[in-house]
Amino acid sequence: MAVCARLCGVGPSRGCRRRQQRRGPAETAAADSEPDTDPEEECIEAGAAVLCGAEGGRSAGPSSPPRCSLLELPPELLVEIFASLPGTDLPSLAQVCTKFRRILHTDTIWRRRCREEYGVCENLRKLEITGVSCRDVYAKRINPRVKSGRFMKILPDYEHMEYRDVYTCLLHRYRHILGLWQPDIGPYGGLLNVVVDGLFIIGWMYLPPHDPHVDDPMRFKPLFRIHLMERKSATVECMYGHRGPHNGHIQIVKKDEFSTKCNQTDHHRMSGGRQEEFRTWLREEWGRTLEDIFHEHMQELILMKFIYTSQYDNCLTYRRIYLPPSHPDDLIRPGLFKGTYGSHGLEIVMLSFHGKRARATKITGDPNIPAGQQTVEIDLMHRIQLPDVEYLRNFNELSRIVLEVREQVRLEQQQEEDRPEDGEDHSRQSPREPQRGPVQPSAGPPTEKGKEPGDGGAVAAEEQPGQCGQGQPFVLPVGVSSRNEDYPRTCRMCFYGTGLIAGHGFTSPERTPGVFILFDKDRFGFIWLELKSFSLYSRVQATFRNADAPSPQAFEEMLKNIQSLTS
Repeated sequence: MAVCARLCGVGPSRGCRRRQQRRGPAETAAADSEPDTDPEEECIEAGAAVLCGAEGGRSAGPSSPPRCSLLELPPELLVEIFASLPGTDLPSLAQVCTKFRRILHTDTIWRRRCREEYGVCENLRKLEITGVSCRDVYAKRINPRVKSGRFMKILPDYEHMEYRDVYTCLLHRYRHILGLWQPDIGPYGGLLNVVVDGLFIIGWMYLPPHDPHVDDPMRFKPLFRIHLMERKSATVECMYGHRGPHNGHIQIVKKDEFSTKCNQTDHHRMSGGRQEEFRTWLREEWGRTLEDIFHEHMQELILMKFIYTSQYDNCLTYRRIYLPPSHPDDLIRPGLFKGTYGSHGLEIVMLSFHGKRARATKITGDPNIPAGQQTVEIDLMHRIQLPDVEYLRNFNELSRIVLEVREQVRLEQQQEEDRPEDGEDHSRQSPREPQRGPVQPSAGPPTEKGKEPGDGGAVAAEEQPGQCGQGQPFVLPVGVSSRNEDYPRTCRMCFYGTGLIAGHGFTSPERTPGVFILFDKDRFGFIWLELKSFSLYSRVQATFRNADAPSPQAFEEMLKNIQSLTS
């Protein structure tokens, strides 16, 4: 009875009196005769007493204060201590003694673990009072034919659910799938963000905005969700299609890889057949109808993507991707960007910095350049000074400047290969260290009437990439096509770069010269000289949890893995 009283935080004459009233005299007397502590507690307290006595014998005098056992602390203080420990340590703590095990049944401990480790702020009791959570409101919106009364029957039983069950059976069990993932959908790829959303774990597929509005926010739709329908059992539901949640399955294949499977693919079908499914998909994917797309080649690409992606029926394998690590010396903050790719529409790329170079890797792709490939590579040691606007409008002038820099880069690479072995240590300097003895620029373009030498061409490498100068006017050369005419008219700086082009099916890939244009901290562009095309990129303005790479080496390994899948 004393143990129960301490757990309640009150004396035996208050909190436990109700139980005494329910019992008969004989039961009450038997309960009062129980020992105050169980054998496990007596052993721990005895050991602590012996330890205190031994230390007291070694102390300088009898005035040293005695040390208290952890078991002697009030239960409310133990609850506060246990709630501050990581949830993974609590099962071991429960094996210490019966008292600890009983205290760890306190739901406030697990509620705090859910909030601090996974961001769960919902109150189970309030959800039961309101009758529906914000996630279920979303499920209602995508399936308006479900009536409120009928929908209430499939809500989780929050009244008899505990935060301990939420932590152990849902959050901790599926913690390995939280973060950013790339689905294996052939050349198209994708971006999946698995998050704890309320008392659900939801996999949100992020989609670029409709072409060509690159500055619009990202779109997203749920592919699956996991929640507790019963106290000890987590339920996986497929959210694909337009008929509401239905039975699904998730399997964690290995580290940094998992797969999903829909067990009711008939929920993905529509009454109007494939034609209705295609029209619905087209409105969601492109925001238009097929009649609005006059370009025949684009119609073929759209139809090809629908046929290819719809065959998976949300039965996909996902591989983990990390956000690129950042450094104070980076030209701009690395991360995810949306970019225009001609007839292929908008695609998602990841900009990362690697010493003297920067790379844009495709997260979503197309039949020509699939997801995982490095679409653009920027040489940060070869800055290009654009000519004045009136000369910049001339494509031949820009092409001459870029090709001159390419020849300079080729000569430098040849000199690097011919350098004797004793110079290897000099060439293997730190990626963040400025290049010793900066390469001097070429003589520059010849003097033209009304134009001074040095108005356009390469800039000395001693100008560090992070030193952004004043903005200068920018305009696309005549003849260069752009999906979005609303591009910035001023830029900060430009660099020489190469872009990856290939035929259908990633045939005959080659890197061709181009110009990387930095507009501001959230936008950049690339001019593809051979294609006479311009791509505009805008930053993805979203916050992703559980997406940071554990180390720079892990990020580099991730890039190699996603590239090898489509090589």
